[in-house]
Amino acid sequence: MFTGIIQTRGKILAIDQTSSDTLAMTIHAPAVLGDVRRGDSIAIDGVCLTVTDFTDQNFTADVMVQTLHLTSLGTKTTGHEVNVEPAMAATDRFGGHIVQGHVESTAAITEIESETQWTRMRISLPEQLAPYLIDQGSITVNGISLTVAKVSEPQAAAHWFDVFLIPETLEATTLGTAEIGEVVNLETDLLARHVARMLQFNTKEEK
Repeated sequence: MFTGIIQTRGKILAIDQTSSDTLAMTIHAPAVLGDVRRGDSIAIDGVCLTVTDFTDQNFTADVMVQTLHLTSLGTKTTGHEVNVEPAMAATDRFGGHIVQGHVESTAAITEIESETQWTRMRISLPEQLAPYLIDQGSITVNGISLTVAKVSEPQAAAHWFDVFLIPETLEATTLGTAEIGEVVNLETDLLARHVARMLQFNTKEEK
């Protein structure tokens, strides 16, 4: 489990084909490798991966081809920076919200408005995820726990949501260099998905 609080920005050093359906991705991220072990979970841009090898500077994780198709990792090449968060320890402070590292969909940044103390980003929202977002609710974008500032109306022809980013978030994560049209990973709030699922069964029973 993760919290969406990014620990460091890592850099992709190598992407090697290891089988017909698996790639090995090596990432430079010394800041999170002090107590790493093989088998540990580390989220890369919000995608939960398993450490298969490591040094004091880099770690390697296997990535299924299906994961590349379903997430923005498929658009990454060597040299790209990514957001890195190790799995949460039981004694850690819970600074963000519950994040599983299971990306549900990708979306595109459609607007960026920058001011001195904040930057507003508007991100497209796949229709199937729209019911899970509310104003002031939580959303994970490229592994970052963010608060939804505004969300499109249920009857909107095209769904979207806004987030506001403070300078610290822009500095600490890859969203600081993001551009309009860039593809990002989305994971909606787990609690919202559970509530929606329970309501489906309640509606069925009422019928």
